[in-house]
Amino acid sequence: VLQISAGGLDRKYCIVNNQSWTPLSQTLDDAVSFSDYPLMNMTSSLLCNGSGISPDVVKGKALVVRRGNCSFSQKALVAQSLGATTLLIASTIPLIIPSANDSDYAKVHIPLALMRNRDFLEAQKEFGEGMLVKLYAPPHSKIDPSIAVILLISMVTIVLGGYWSGACERDRLNSGVTEGGGGESKADSGELFLYSPLKVVVFVAMMCGMLVLMYYFYNVLVYIIIAIFCLASASALFSCLDAVMEKIGLRSIILAAVCISIAVVWGVYRNEERWIWILQDLLGIAFCLNFMKTISLSNFKICVILLSLLLVYDVFFVFITPFLTKDGVSIMVQVALGPASGEKLPVVMRVPRFSAWAQNLCGMQFSILGYGDIIVPGLLVAYCSRFDVWINSSKKIYFVSCCIAYLLGMILTFAVMLLSGMGQPALLYLVPFTLITSTVVAACRGELKQFWAGTTYEVSGPERDFQQSTLPKPEVLCLLQIREDTVIFTNMNNTFMAIIPVCLCIA
Repeated sequence: VLQISAGGLDRKYCIVNNQSWTPLSQTLDDAVSFSDYPLMNMTSSLLCNGSGISPDVVKGKALVVRRGNCSFSQKALVAQSLGATTLLIASTIPLIIPSANDSDYAKVHIPLALMRNRDFLEAQKEFGEGMLVKLYAPPHSKIDPSIAVILLISMVTIVLGGYWSGACERDRLNSGVTEGGGGESKADSGELFLYSPLKVVVFVAMMCGMLVLMYYFYNVLVYIIIAIFCLASASALFSCLDAVMEKIGLRSIILAAVCISIAVVWGVYRNEERWIWILQDLLGIAFCLNFMKTISLSNFKICVILLSLLLVYDVFFVFITPFLTKDGVSIMVQVALGPASGEKLPVVMRVPRFSAWAQNLCGMQFSILGYGDIIVPGLLVAYCSRFDVWINSSKKIYFVSCCIAYLLGMILTFAVMLLSGMGQPALLYLVPFTLITSTVVAACRGELKQFWAGTTYEVSGPERDFQQSTLPKPEVLCLLQIREDTVIFTNMNNTFMAIIPVCLCIA
């Protein structure tokens, strides 16, 4: 917290610091004797060197300089050499925790923090000259109840999505709809089966390309993604609610109007942080559920290839890309979070941090979880649910085991995040937990070969007669043609949904 005072008035502002630099006091009372310094405006300078600056002018003062052109440690060392007592860096771009090489931390002995440039301009307008500053860092709990809400949302989505996929598979088998296991199939329910390793590789490559494009052309593409999300989430919400209405015998065009209205309200008020996160999470849950039900992985081999590639994708764009970008920020984080005051991509579940809500000094803070951290392992959960149907597992052993593995992976993700103090690529923990658990269950039950290759559908009904006859009966051809037309019609929406993950699963 930065408190600026002048003429008996004072006001607090948000700052971001790193305790590896000179630590700040935890209370305002302690900060009085530690950092009660006159504030000097040097935002006309980047302070990458001390040329042209007299030490007598800045000695004993807190300096405010602009961000850019050189490292935080270089600015701090220059300010320290000139005799400044505190360095504040005014930033026009999103605030990050100022960091440096380990060797540089020991050289700097003055407090360093980032503040928003608009806050400094506001303070100048309100206080004018003669401002005094105090810096302190009130302690806050790392464990926030919002993490439990995020965990609940992810688990409910995973369980419902897997159960829905298995229920659709059971209904299809009971109705006698069958497909061969040798190619990409499209069932009456509109499911799209991903069976080719090459297509999986191409899909992941497209995701990588899309993420890089978003990084360089964010200001343009963000509006395209927002428009796509509104259409896709409204369609997904209708699909989810329509399945419920069908169970109770109610189906109406009013439902479609309600779903479209919810998506439109989100689109219009998407930057209203106080409450819009509720609609975004609702639409996000519906999107993830419909995706898990629509896109089906045909066998465990495809699951292993897809999840492994996406694990590498997640780790690379979170941990490796900071070494490749000019500002040292990962491409994944930069795209997923967006600019501090600009448009955000609708690719995450968001829950306000309850402990930070009352302070509101730095704006509402959220715990977030990317849609991809639900959808990617969710596809494996859905496959396990369908496999339980194929082998008539009354206890749903594969589905339940995979859900438990996902829960344990999420708990480990949050634990590492809290201990390390930084966000984690959840797939780093979720993918090994779910894949290894599924493999162990299949091996212990002696079904690993079958689980790896997938279970082909058993042909029954008119199609069996069709396959067994050299000249198919006219009524069978008619039935198949009607069924094919229905598939084409029902898959128009789901084919569209299959394209969306290239844009929306980037986080």
